Amino acid sequence: MQTTTTISAAREAIARARDSGRTIAFIPTMGFLHEGHLSLIDAARDNGAEFIVVSIFVNPKQFGPNEDFARYPRDEERDRELLAGKDVDLLFLPSTGIMYPPGSQTTVSAGAVARPLEGERRPGHFEGVATVVLKLFNIVQPDLAVFGRKDAQQCAVIDRMVRDLDVPVRLLFAETAREHDGLARSSRNSYLSPDERKLAPALHRALRAGEQAVIRGIRDVSAIETLMRRMIEETPGIEIDYLAAVDPETFLPPADFRSGVLLVGAVRVGRTRLIDNVRVVNSS
Repeated sequence: MQTTTTISAAREAIARARDSGRTIAFIPTMGFLHEGHLSLIDAARDNGAEFIVVSIFVNPKQFGPNEDFARYPRDEERDRELLAGKDVDLLFLPSTGIMYPPGSQTTVSAGAVARPLEGERRPGHFEGVATVVLKLFNIVQPDLAVFGRKDAQQCAVIDRMVRDLDVPVRLLFAETAREHDGLARSSRNSYLSPDERKLAPALHRALRAGEQAVIRGIRDVSAIETLMRRMIEETPGIEIDYLAAVDPETFLPPADFRSGVLLVGAVRVGRTRLIDNVRVVNSS
């Protein structure tokens, strides 16, 4: 596995692969890798990728002033070992100064899909996401980029940006990797104490209860959200941020259920904020 910290070296390595006719896949991450990240590499290979590029960059622009940028988990040595074990071709490890040189001013407005839910609670978050992803796309210029569906609203923001700005990349949104009890794999799960870890799957159980309600024919959004909320409230020690049934493209309340519905939630378990979602397809 080749590793580079500079844009020029990354572009040179990728250009050699492209000149040899290899299909370039890109998986951007913030590191502290887990099985969910590694499953994205498998998804890329399953979709024809021949040269895999992974970036690790903890992007300061997507963290708010009171969020966990400083304590976000990092383990570069372990990350390198995991990626080498997956036969990744190129690891791109830029510094903040490389990604945002002094004097950088341009950002990407994430649009209407970024305003509700996560966007409302984390002002500027999706602007930071859209900006760094577009910069990374410009550096790597991949044929395929792979993201996990756990961050569903992020996926929608990136999909909208790619379409609106005519970015020549095919997006693949892979299914969420989960623990045996349904908890979505996340680097932030490392924050959970043993007791908090036992509580954390309640979010996924609540979303699944909402899914069953939709499957049974319930179309009252308020009723579905109330059901999910009651499921969480049965588990003391969890603070609800939001639980919502939304349109999968707009993240607003669904006008109808003919195109499916996305059940999304965010909770706090101790100091740890967890998000998850379940999509119910063709639920009319």
